[in-house]
Amino acid sequence: YIYLSLTIACALAYFLAGMSLFDAISHSFSTVAIGGFSTHDLSIGYFNNPMIEIVAVFFMFFAGVNFSLHFLCWRATNLTYYFADSEFKTYLALLTAVFLICTGGLALTQFDDNLLKTLRISLFQAVSIGTTTGFTTSAFQLWPGFLPLLLIFSSFTGGCAGSTGGGIKVIRVLLLYKQGMREIHRLIHPNAVMTIKMGGRPVHGRVVDAV
Repeated sequence: YIYLSLTIACALAYFLAGMSLFDAISHSFSTVAIGGFSTHDLSIGYFNNPMIEIVAVFFMFFAGVNFSLHFLCWRATNLTYYFADSEFKTYLALLTAVFLICTGGLALTQFDDNLLKTLRISLFQAVSIGTTTGFTTSAFQLWPGFLPLLLIFSSFTGGCAGSTGGGIKVIRVLLLYKQGMREIHRLIHPNAVMTIKMGGRPVHGRVVDAV
């Protein structure tokens, strides 16, 4: 139900933003499924329309979120569940960090004199590649320095567990980070008993070992 609702809403938003009905339906399936397929060789860049790009960013981002979390927020009609979820907060922080680094890198190297356009392409590519969708509006492989590599590395993490996104999943990366920090603390305090927690609840050792 949540998936179908997002797809219909995405198609409607694309159509209102300026796509033809055929393009809107085709891209809505591809956006919510995080497939990245387009009806045009230039992908979303073909339309050169900021409103279409905003719609794509919005739905790519939410398609990369755990659909169980969407359902929980919808059933309770309460958006605070998003910000109480450790995985969602990490997901948001990672995409924001990639976006800011790309913006800073492009601005410092004067890749484009138009700051608004720099923000626009940075946001779109950070979300598109970070969620493993793959839509493009710019030839990001030609961006200066390490930025193309950063975008590719961000796709390794991908979306949240229970989403349509690919990658390792944010929850596993977060658990790896917490496990690494626990091992460092154990070097300092060998006899300490430390439990890895997610959302205030302890994570079973078998889960951590599996990750």
